[in-house]
Amino acid sequence: MNDRQDPYAQDPYGSQPQVHGYDVYGQPVYRPDAPERVYDQYGQPVQQQPVQHQQGYGYDGQAGGYDPYAQPQQLHEPHQFYEPPQQAQQTQQQEWIPRQAGAPAHEAGEAPREERHEPSPKVPEQASAPDYRTEQFSFIEEPDEDSEDVIDWLKFSESRTERRDERKRKGRNRVVALVVVLVLALGGAAGYMWWAGSGDKKGATTASGAQKRDVIVVHLRQTQGGGSSTALLVDNETTRKGTTVLLPNALAVAKGSGGSTTLGKSVQDDGTGATRDALNTLLGADIKGSWRLDTPYLENLVELVGGIALDTDTDVPGAKPGDSPVVHKGTAQNLGGQMAVAYATYRASGEDPGKQLARFGQVMQAVLKKLSGDPAAATRTVESLAQIPDPSLSVEQLGASLARLATLAKAGAYDTTALSVQSDGTLGDQATGKVVKDVLGGTVKNTDKNATPRVSVKNATGGKAASGTAQVTLVNGGYTVVDAGTAGTAEAASAVTYADDRREADAKEVAKTLGLPAGAVKKGGGAPNADVTVVLGKDYKS
Repeated sequence: MNDRQDPYAQDPYGSQPQVHGYDVYGQPVYRPDAPERVYDQYGQPVQQQPVQHQQGYGYDGQAGGYDPYAQPQQLHEPHQFYEPPQQAQQTQQQEWIPRQAGAPAHEAGEAPREERHEPSPKVPEQASAPDYRTEQFSFIEEPDEDSEDVIDWLKFSESRTERRDERKRKGRNRVVALVVVLVLALGGAAGYMWWAGSGDKKGATTASGAQKRDVIVVHLRQTQGGGSSTALLVDNETTRKGTTVLLPNALAVAKGSGGSTTLGKSVQDDGTGATRDALNTLLGADIKGSWRLDTPYLENLVELVGGIALDTDTDVPGAKPGDSPVVHKGTAQNLGGQMAVAYATYRASGEDPGKQLARFGQVMQAVLKKLSGDPAAATRTVESLAQIPDPSLSVEQLGASLARLATLAKAGAYDTTALSVQSDGTLGDQATGKVVKDVLGGTVKNTDKNATPRVSVKNATGGKAASGTAQVTLVNGGYTVVDAGTAGTAEAASAVTYADDRREADAKEVAKTLGLPAGAVKKGGGAPNADVTVVLGKDYKS
């Protein structure tokens, strides 16, 4: 430590102070029992007032407080003094600390914070309290060299964590999307397989009659020459297919009064209602209504839809010999109303009745293709015909049914098929399986070989009462009777014939029931729609 002399060795008290040492700023520190020298901010000695042990104003080093009025207070340690705030040392924390009195204005190697003024001549006098203000103290935040690095690291860590979380989230989303796609693909494949195999299932369902169908019967009746053609219009709502089922006039059906008759005779003699009931009984189908379409109405219907086009299988000759054909044979022939009626009803001499029935089916399907698929529009077309509807089928119901069939016909989901009958007018296994069960969903009730024999009765006695009496007798005997009408000429002897050897016993029983001799029974041809045929001659006694 350098020896330093006190320039003011003589203090105001006239005694020589004893130097105890020097503080960190190089100022002499005197013994505790010696009077303490006090210096102002310029290093000049200041006459010290007697110590007053009272609480003043200013900074208390023990309490760490600061008085805003900047009044000095008695220090607890004799060697501690105030330093002006602008001379405070900077630390790494945001704080200010008091400096000891007598210290240099700035540390060695540190630039002064403010310009130093030259002191004016001093005269030792009573020290006055410096006027300290709050703004003289400054709080300096020492920049931290690592702070920016820490912030950058935190940002990097946060962004990397966010990217990692984002990748995880996207990965989960991809997995979920993949699972959804796989599920949809498997579901679609299963649905396609189900749809592809639904045809066989539909066939099985058809046999059980579980499908929903809408069936109406239409009768085309010729106003000139008589005759009729009958078909069933089938709308299968389950399979979304439409079908026209052509019914031969030779089909054997039951009569309401008992016995049986042919379909053609039932339409002419019994009317639409009785014929509909007979068909329901025979086919086991649910026919909801009848549509009687006389030939003038068919002509008007074709005109209302704007004509039809179809492939014709024959020329239809004119009304007189030598006239040009009304309809020419060919493909995509355009037919108006009269031409359509002529083609639908035409049957050449000696031609199979099924040919004419097929032409009627062609016309009906062509009309459905041209009819509107809108129920309201189809109903207006039917209303324009000015028909008297059958009680079983109103104009609105008929229009709605035709509209659905028209939609199927336009979509190509429509067929025409014929119900084939055997020589006796009954339905065989082929008709039963392919049409009755598959198309109509019904069950034939009169094809059982063990069923009651059908007996055809034709009156050849020359009178009118014999036929009725014979029919009543047979019905009372448990037989089903088919009315064959009246023969053109009278026969002397009655005849009972059978075509199937299995019906020989039945034929003998029929002869006995009618009171005819056993010799009247013989094997031979008979009515196609009956098991046993009876021709009543003059020998029959009613």
